Amino acid sequence: MTEQADKKYYALDETTVVNYIQSHEKLSAHFDDDDTLTADEVGDGNLNLVFKVYAEQTPSRTMVIKQSLPYVRLVGKSWPLSIERSRIEAQALEFHNRLCPEHTPDVYLFDPDMYLIAMRNLDDHIILRKGLIEGIRYPHLAEHVGSFMAKTLANTSDLVMAHDEKKEQVARFINPELCKITEDLVFTEPYRETERNAYHEELTPFVRSLQADEALRVEVAKMKEKFMTQAQALIHGDLHTGSIMVNQADTYVIDPEFAFFGPMGFDIGAIIGNLLLNHAAQEARISDEAQRKDFQQYLEKTIVDLWYTFVREFQNTWDTVDAVNMPPAYQEDYMLRLLQDGAGFGGCKMMRRVIGLAGVEDLRGIEDTDAKTMACRRALGMGRTMLMNRHSFHNIETLLQTVTDSQPI
Repeated sequence: MTEQADKKYYALDETTVVNYIQSHEKLSAHFDDDDTLTADEVGDGNLNLVFKVYAEQTPSRTMVIKQSLPYVRLVGKSWPLSIERSRIEAQALEFHNRLCPEHTPDVYLFDPDMYLIAMRNLDDHIILRKGLIEGIRYPHLAEHVGSFMAKTLANTSDLVMAHDEKKEQVARFINPELCKITEDLVFTEPYRETERNAYHEELTPFVRSLQADEALRVEVAKMKEKFMTQAQALIHGDLHTGSIMVNQADTYVIDPEFAFFGPMGFDIGAIIGNLLLNHAAQEARISDEAQRKDFQQYLEKTIVDLWYTFVREFQNTWDTVDAVNMPPAYQEDYMLRLLQDGAGFGGCKMMRRVIGLAGVEDLRGIEDTDAKTMACRRALGMGRTMLMNRHSFHNIETLLQTVTDSQPI
């Protein structure tokens, strides 16, 4: 943060955020002159302040203000963090709005001094993770997310971007602090004893067993190297079920503050891995076996349909490339590598969410300790299997069959 920005920046609260909006013509124009504005701080994430602001007379006149804090909110001021991440998020949303506006929220303003973004309030949507925990099905989820990934990843890759523009954009999206968080929390800390790991006591012997698995740590290290070195496309960087807003008709991808040019498989694996975390959690959440199996089959079908939507939409890119230097066999190999990378990253993401800091409500919200232990062991076994067997997966069906048949850790 520059000295000038430091003088202008201050963290908002439910009172000052209203004053802020009223002082900005571009934002106040979304409301009537006689509107009385009210704000609720609703940030339940790990990093930022998030306010929903409404006109009391007409609540449909509303917006969201998201502001970076100079530290990790989940931990507190003992973990400082650059507020530049809001710039990265604003830039990523700009890209996503251009490439896939139907699944990206409208941005009204980015303030580089206050490190905040004003955007559409998706109040008629729900966080996907919460909906899945409640057993809600979303008929368009696979089509929408698969299309979003294909459009945003393919069109920011070397397959489409001019070589000079690609390198300029790689530099523009350098995101070292948030990449370091991913490197630590996904690929490093879950596989050793650290104070930041967070899991319930009854899971300890199973975590210790996994951490002692050197063959596993070798494969995790390979995925970490790929994450750190492969600038394949502009990835969302945190595409889990908590970063997707849904209802029965629409889907929006939010919170791309972890965005940088990295391996496409990281986004693919993140969403697949998080859907499988919910799959594992339903072992404890849905007591009726028939209902549980039915919902798990819905999750499996969603993963299959999501992958094939991604492949279908990606074909639009392959149709434009040089078929001499990128013949069909190369294209097939490219897509297979994306699937296998997705399996590797997805497995790492699953294990990290069980063991490490910032777990998922799907599992950690299970009240019965024995049931939670069983579901977490199931998730760890699925994650390990997906990582360790990734090179044997030649289609999404084999991946799912192998992973869902795997044994708990």
